[in-house]
Amino acid sequence: MRFFTQVLALALLANCTAQTGAYQAPQFGAAPPGAPDGTCWGRLETPAVIETVTEQVLAQPAVLGADGQLVRPASYRTETRQNIVKERSQRWFETPCPVQMTPEFVESVQRALAVRGLYDGPVSGQMDARTQAAVRQLQQAKGLDSGMLSLETARALGLVAVPRKG
Repeated sequence: MRFFTQVLALALLANCTAQTGAYQAPQFGAAPPGAPDGTCWGRLETPAVIETVTEQVLAQPAVLGADGQLVRPASYRTETRQNIVKERSQRWFETPCPVQMTPEFVESVQRALAVRGLYDGPVSGQMDARTQAAVRQLQQAKGLDSGMLSLETARALGLVAVPRKG
């Protein structure tokens, strides 16, 4: 008989503190290898998903007498192992730099999110928990589960210019 238990780790998001409500600006200088100078980055870390499997394995089979009567019942031992179901991952994404994250810019973010029906709070200019939750909701649709505003999202909202192609 097998007993399966899955232990799922909660995704921890580096540089994103939507749970605490405090906005942490991207750390200037923290960037993936090869990132252009003067750019700012956020990092999304997803821990590994580990499955713990516990099995009852036959150690000794039952022993029957010549008359078919049970002399000794079967014995089992418990074996437990862990399997990595999904490897740990790390994803970097470009963000507006702290100098760009002015109260006026954040107000524009809040208004753009409100127009899209994602934000219903006050236009305060503060990157608070409610604003981060709206950013996360918008970005999740594109596969980025973070409340930290990505540069791609800021461009899609029309708040940051799209660079011209050479």
